[in-house]
Amino acid sequence: MKRLRLPFPAAAGASMVISAQGAQIAAVRAASVALPPTRTSCTPALTRVAVALGAVLLAGCASLSDDRGLNEVSTLTQSRVGQAVQFNQQPDAARVEQLLAQPLTADAAVQLALLNNPSLKASFAELGVAEADFVQAGRLRNPSFSFSRVRGGGETEIDRGVMFDLAGLLTLPARTRIEKGRYEQAKLLAASQAVQLAADTRRAYFMAVAAAQSAAFAEQVRGAAEAGAQLAERMSKAGNWSKLDEARERAFCQDAITQLKRTQHEATASRERLIRLLGLQGTEQKLALPDRLPELPAQPRDMQDAEATALSQRLDVLMARRDSEATASALGLTKATAFVNVLDAGYANKSTTGLPRENGYEVALELPIFDWGGAKVARAEALYMQSVHRTANVAVRARSEVREAYSAYRSTYDIARHYRDEVVPLRKKISDEVLLRYNGMLASVFELLADSREQLNSVNTAIETQRDFWIADTTLQHAVHGGSGNTKD
Repeated sequence: MKRLRLPFPAAAGASMVISAQGAQIAAVRAASVALPPTRTSCTPALTRVAVALGAVLLAGCASLSDDRGLNEVSTLTQSRVGQAVQFNQQPDAARVEQLLAQPLTADAAVQLALLNNPSLKASFAELGVAEADFVQAGRLRNPSFSFSRVRGGGETEIDRGVMFDLAGLLTLPARTRIEKGRYEQAKLLAASQAVQLAADTRRAYFMAVAAAQSAAFAEQVRGAAEAGAQLAERMSKAGNWSKLDEARERAFCQDAITQLKRTQHEATASRERLIRLLGLQGTEQKLALPDRLPELPAQPRDMQDAEATALSQRLDVLMARRDSEATASALGLTKATAFVNVLDAGYANKSTTGLPRENGYEVALELPIFDWGGAKVARAEALYMQSVHRTANVAVRARSEVREAYSAYRSTYDIARHYRDEVVPLRKKISDEVLLRYNGMLASVFELLADSREQLNSVNTAIETQRDFWIADTTLQHAVHGGSGNTKD
């Protein structure tokens, strides 16, 4: 006996809408009916079924979109960070050059990162995989063609058959719905990565500007320290200054030199972190940063509805909800197909030497003898409960992170404003008074230098508090709209 099975070309996906419960009932009924003989004439009812099945298969299936879902990702990103995502396969050199032609702002840095970051572009390719899975779920398994030829006793018997996946047809709507939910979840994940990149870029930008500003002030401190050390050395040689005081001035000078080296490295490291996020290379790395951080806003943000906004806008919360919905749909499909998972039906005919051709149909049914599907259902239920608890955990963490971020935002705002309005003006007033006393020969040059160093230190601390505020502001906005990206806390 020779048997041959060949796959037909891919069948188009059907758009028939059948619930998971309906699929289960149809499958069980198919398992319980008495099957007619496999060699009988083709009835008109079977013909109508075949025609209906063909119409369903030809009723158009989901196809790959032109944008691979990226336009929706861009909309989600723009509504949260104010910048759209660019999907050019090749970098837009003209736009990059235009953004780098002038000192970079925080918004321009975010725009450049969304336009040019190669890691973000690589992550968008995963969206194409999710869409392909969604489209594939809307298509039936290829039908199979069976052929057998038996010869003996001077007679030849030939059997032919075409089998279709009837169980796949019944569960097609449920499978399509599940993969569509996963596809929507992939869009949220891609948007979350873009929003995370925008937040990281803003933090790196403020760190780079503040580090360069601190390095400039550290250079001034070093200059003042070297002047004091040189003056102390001359006065010590003239016998007007003790060895102890001279050593103190020299020690302060050495500390100032060490601190300058540290701040210069921090400025370089912060700049390089920003360059990596912006995806710059070659001559593009010569970006210009402003000399100082942006001024503090006149009033802090009012975040009365921050927690409610986070629960409705945070992308990780939305992803967790999508995951729970997809898991619930998968649980329903598992319960529907736990008893009968394989049900094939199709046309068959038989040719025997000297006899007329016999036509009929054939049904192949999986018999649930060894596996009744209980383990699959238990696994699906456990996965569903896992997704429910994860969703609850994400919601609890989201509200807590918003409260923590807002506390840091208000604290850093108050501290930065205190330094700007109180500490720095007071230090300037002291410096002016010391200068007047020095001009009146009531204070020595060392008092003037010491006061100058203290004023520079106060200004440097003010820079750090201003930097911390802008970083806290970025963290707050990301906590409300984006999410932490950490699902293990």
